[in-house]
Amino acid sequence: MTTSVEFFDRQFQRQVDAGEIELNPFELAALPYLRGRVLDFGCGLGNLAITAARRGCSVVALDASHTAIEHLRQVASRDALPIEAHEADLRNHRLTEDFDTIVSIGLLMFFDCPIALHQLAQLQSRVRPGGTAVVNVLVEGTTYLDMFDEPGHCLFARDELPKRFAGWDVLSCEYQDFTAPLNRIKSFVTLIARKL
Repeated sequence: MTTSVEFFDRQFQRQVDAGEIELNPFELAALPYLRGRVLDFGCGLGNLAITAARRGCSVVALDASHTAIEHLRQVASRDALPIEAHEADLRNHRLTEDFDTIVSIGLLMFFDCPIALHQLAQLQSRVRPGGTAVVNVLVEGTTYLDMFDEPGHCLFARDELPKRFAGWDVLSCEYQDFTAPLNRIKSFVTLIARKL
């Protein structure tokens, strides 16, 4: 298990123990675009996957955290939700089906840049025509790096995602900065695009 997975496994366990299951701001931004068959690539605790399933979507949820996937499986089973939750190393995971909506929030930056860009291209290729991709990553200017494995991370250039979605209908591209410990910054971009 990599350091970043261990970091989030501990965080997810604390959240489960405390009953913290609210959607984060990036997941809230994705909500209006969830429809049909949904892939949550790097689902974390699965809060977005659960919400999507409760709204009538069928969901495939993938994450490397054992704690997160076990929590999601328990909730899906208890509430009879149409969620397939799988623990997987997403650095080299190959997708075998297409989706109406693909969401990847806060994941790709944990891979080195060649892997991150390869997985982004794979995600794009698996969105059905007319479907939507929601991608959120940290960008250059981020100074809070405590959760990353060295050297295996990728801060995207600020204009990287819009360039990668050339030829798509970009519905939203929003940059947000958040303060982090010791006066450091987490600088995110969230891009939502429809495949033409």
